[in-house]
Amino acid sequence: MKERSFTLINQQGMTLHLYEWLPEVSVPLKGLIQVVHGMAETADRYARVASSLCESGYAVYAHDQRGHGKTAKSMEELGHTGENGFYGMENDILEVSSLLKDKYAGIPHYLLGHSMGSFLTQRIIENHSEAYSGFILSGTNGPRPNLCIAKSLALFQVKLQGVSHRSLMLNAIIFGRYNQGITPVRTTFDWLSRDEDEVDKYIANPYCGEVCTTGFFRDFFQLLQNIQKPASYRSIPRNKPIYLFAGDRDPVGLYGKGVTKLHEIYLKLGVKDVECRLYPGGRHEMLNEINRDEVTADLLDWLERHA
Repeated sequence: MKERSFTLINQQGMTLHLYEWLPEVSVPLKGLIQVVHGMAETADRYARVASSLCESGYAVYAHDQRGHGKTAKSMEELGHTGENGFYGMENDILEVSSLLKDKYAGIPHYLLGHSMGSFLTQRIIENHSEAYSGFILSGTNGPRPNLCIAKSLALFQVKLQGVSHRSLMLNAIIFGRYNQGITPVRTTFDWLSRDEDEVDKYIANPYCGEVCTTGFFRDFFQLLQNIQKPASYRSIPRNKPIYLFAGDRDPVGLYGKGVTKLHEIYLKLGVKDVECRLYPGGRHEMLNEINRDEVTADLLDWLERHA
């Protein structure tokens, strides 16, 4: 595998930090995977799965999103995405896509979104599906209740303390119960994976685990509201393949129930090619789980059948 990082100046003049992982020259190129990472992490964490994808002939690209990783101007800006941050994130994904389309004309191009990145990917499926050959949703969820209440709390805190305030309250509302059912609880982030080494690496990474701002949470809740509107679902194309995978002990996906619900929605809409795989005992980051080799092999199998 050949790897490097580089930067892209987006239309707003913001510098995005990108990672590139390429197959060796001797390996025929089958397709292109664009990764959209999750909340409070960095795209650099996908190097291991990128290595496996490259060995099988796939080029992999991922960028640190606004307020994340090396795209953030400083460590103090981690978790703060600015005004209309998630609208900007959506545009950044499409700008990276456009860059890659120019470089890899005619090559199948798949978008893989994890967690927060999966919700942005759902938004892309609804609004810009023409940009991709297919979509992969990792650690995702379907329609969720109480978003109006959550957004109202975020708006209230924005009014009181400003958009850049680190919201321990909203952070606790979202993540406070995620370790429920795990015994014994070793760290705050045990819900990510059963692999203790992976959890420890996440905690030790200075670009991971930050508490996001009130402005971030306000815009995030708005994104979640937007993607589950009936009109948004109706705009989903029926002819683009979608692959969902998650652990059945992932609290983000309501322990499999939310992922299954989203799968059912796609089926009822008439999406012709949609698959869903739940891994028993798996937590949130299936690509970093104790059975990650199985998960990666299943992902490659899906890609082989489509690319």
